[in-house]
Amino acid sequence: MNEVSGGNMLSFVASTLCCEVRENNYTTMPRVVPDQRAKFDNDELFRKLSRECEVRYTGFRDRPHDERQLRFQTECREGHADIAFIATGTNLQLSFSSNAWSDKPEDRIPTREFVDFEREPSKVHLKSQFIMNGVCVMWRGWIDLNRLDGIGSLEYDAERAEVEQTLLREQIEQYNRRLREFEERQRQYRQDQDRQAESEAESRQQQRSSNASPSEASNSE
Repeated sequence: MNEVSGGNMLSFVASTLCCEVRENNYTTMPRVVPDQRAKFDNDELFRKLSRECEVRYTGFRDRPHDERQLRFQTECREGHADIAFIATGTNLQLSFSSNAWSDKPEDRIPTREFVDFEREPSKVHLKSQFIMNGVCVMWRGWIDLNRLDGIGSLEYDAERAEVEQTLLREQIEQYNRRLREFEERQRQYRQDQDRQAESEAESRQQQRSSNASPSEASNSE
């Protein structure tokens, strides 16, 4: 039967505790940065994209123009499209749907607020909410249904940013709480190990004393 020495057992338990903290404290990466407003205002890319500039539909570029026109309108009605900012070359896969943050697909449906074919003839006005580089933003713009280009820009989505900021704080608090719980369990484990080591040392001392007593009595005779 294999035996584990005290030192190896300690290493084994310590490794087990490390695995435990990694498992218990696993969290997804935060979706937003701590100060979204400051990043949106100061980041050079956001500053460029926040100004109205030319945009273009980029889907199915290998297809004939009339086919692309039909596909673009179909995609918009389905609630998505690939749009690029011409000046910066920034490509976005936009989703035009209400409740964009819901985990349920049936909640994410295109509405007139996000896809409006009726506001102007031969144009579709679009709106999309998403997180870009850790910042909650909103894309607004329009696309000419014939040319497949138009004007668009990014806005800071303050309402969603507050929601994400709350989620971020909760995530950090949960992580810190789990970390404190792990450290407490680790501290208790070390105390138990120290008490066990002291008890074993005391038992060995008593055993040595018991073994020495008969020998000392024999020498006295």
